[in-house]
Amino acid sequence: MMPTFAIAPLVLLTALLFFTALCILAASGHFPQERRALPLKTAAGSVVLFGSLIVSLLCVATGLALALRLVPWYAAVIGGGIAILAAPMALRPLPDRFVDGAVAPVSFAAADVAIVVLLLCV
Repeated sequence: MMPTFAIAPLVLLTALLFFTALCILAASGHFPQERRALPLKTAAGSVVLFGSLIVSLLCVATGLALALRLVPWYAAVIGGGIAILAAPMALRPLPDRFVDGAVAPVSFAAADVAIVVLLLCV
């Protein structure tokens, strides 16, 4: 039985993995470089694209370290699996101009940062 104090960190960890999966899925549509939107073909666009991926992955590493202090490993595996499986279905109804631009990876990485800050407070 999972302790009740681990519910909030589990929900935050699941949300963190969900937004990271969304960030990776949104960024994967921009590879190879020939398929990128014009603003993302520039050097600044590449920095935004790769920077959002790096920020998102750093947030996952930090979030896992913070959450696994309180969340049992089996609950983390189940929550992470649900988040990763739900991400493609959640990305599909979003507008193409949102997903095809730089806004999607940046906003998903910003959500990751916000969730890590919340995990620090738990």
